[in-house]
Amino acid sequence: MYPLLVVAMLMAGLGAPGAVPAEPHIVEVYPNPATTGDDGEFVSVWVPPEASLKRYDLVDSEGAVPIPGEPTAGSRPGIVDRLTPGRVVTLSTNATRTAALTDRQVRAVPDGVQLANTGDRVGLVANGSTVDTLRYEHAPEAEVYSRAKGSWAPLKATDRRVITQHGGTVEAFVLPDESDRAVSFLAGAERRILLAGYTLSSSAVVEELVAAKGRNVTVEVLVEGSPVGGLSGRSAVALDELEQAGVTVRVAGGDRARYRYHHAKYAIVDDRALVTTENWKPSGIGGQSSRGWSVITPQEEIVAGLAETFQADIGWEDTIAWSAYDVTSLVDQERARGDYPSRFEAKRLEVDRTRLLLAPDNAEGEILEVIESAQEEIAVKQVRIGDRTLPFFRALLAAARDGVRVRILLSGEWYVREDNRRLARWVERRANSQNLPIEVRLATPAGRYEKIHAKGMIVDEQTVLLGSLNWNKNSIRQNREVALLLDSTGVAAYYGEVFAADWSGSPDRTGLPAGLALVVVAVALLAVGRAMYIQFDR
Repeated sequence: MYPLLVVAMLMAGLGAPGAVPAEPHIVEVYPNPATTGDDGEFVSVWVPPEASLKRYDLVDSEGAVPIPGEPTAGSRPGIVDRLTPGRVVTLSTNATRTAALTDRQVRAVPDGVQLANTGDRVGLVANGSTVDTLRYEHAPEAEVYSRAKGSWAPLKATDRRVITQHGGTVEAFVLPDESDRAVSFLAGAERRILLAGYTLSSSAVVEELVAAKGRNVTVEVLVEGSPVGGLSGRSAVALDELEQAGVTVRVAGGDRARYRYHHAKYAIVDDRALVTTENWKPSGIGGQSSRGWSVITPQEEIVAGLAETFQADIGWEDTIAWSAYDVTSLVDQERARGDYPSRFEAKRLEVDRTRLLLAPDNAEGEILEVIESAQEEIAVKQVRIGDRTLPFFRALLAAARDGVRVRILLSGEWYVREDNRRLARWVERRANSQNLPIEVRLATPAGRYEKIHAKGMIVDEQTVLLGSLNWNKNSIRQNREVALLLDSTGVAAYYGEVFAADWSGSPDRTGLPAGLALVVVAVALLAVGRAMYIQFDR
């Protein structure tokens, strides 16, 4: 996290890249580590190139202690030493514990430093003169205060930069059309499978993971421990079976959870990665219900970035071995049994650039920039949009005011139908009163799929966004989410064709019941000459 943290700190008044401050500065504090006696609290200090901390004292309201000159634990140089001027050193009352919990360069300081949980002033003093001071208010348990951000965040929450790779080829596919593609992707594993998800209950996926483990493939699984509505019995059975086969299975959650939900949906198989909008269950990746978007990429930087994210997410105290996880109750999961036509085949397509986005680390700003850059049209597919104050939605309205055509396709399922109808009516009124080229429709699957679960966007027939990111503030700012931005006319054309079919609501008449076909025709006739919302209810 340090490259972004230090650059932000330098640009926030402590200098600018190229004009490096001459003195060390405090960049973060960890006053309330949720341990007996607050053992392991720490202060992180940015140190200029070639400088030493030996002549400085660390001070708080209780007094001052000298800073040791050499690291006593975790002394391996971090990535910050290669990417930014200077380095960040962490001063801890328990250097061994802090080094084990973090990737920081750690030095031990005497126990005389005791940062107050209710708020304190921490400073650096050299030869009797105060060099730097940082004040903080009430310290939440197990959270770090970042000077650059001016806010608290759970310890070890990542702050990763956007990973970018130019060129290459990816495979794009949609669900439910390619219902076997994810399973066949897992089946090809020779060395490793790292699977991250929100939920996992697909027996076909479990079989492939168990088979891979039997071939001595390294298999690790990370899922959310407390999904909305509760953990299903089918998920518990799936995780039991995986663990009994020797697969490493961990669930995210507990008192020290860094994220509201682990909602990411991806898998790394050897040197390729699958990023999808769908859950690892029959209704999602199994193609028995939802419309979803997915991409398989062999791009080295993207795969490496996902692998690093996986290890950062699975390797800290807020993940728990499945066998040790306390599940107080299980819920029933509706069985998906849908059988849908395969109208859109998977395609291998060239890309100009791919960007790996993470929430809450970097996704919000990057997506806003893409929306704001639109010149001609934006197509959005989401289950729902959280509310009209969402930055993405406000950016869409601004784009429409600039003449960009905006189409938003939302789910028509019962659990979001009324919210989505209200938004559609509001947008229609705004579009009519201001003559804006923006429209919201509720999807009519018409036998092609059961419901929308995709989280995607197409901008100017050039850029595609897809991944686990729902358009609400919790997903953007509190969940662990993973998404890809792909600059590619081929990928945009592929998903554009799918979007156009879903937007128009054209039914697959070969499988459409006669009664429903009459309803479709009647509604189509009524809709001539005006914008319509596709609102057939199941």
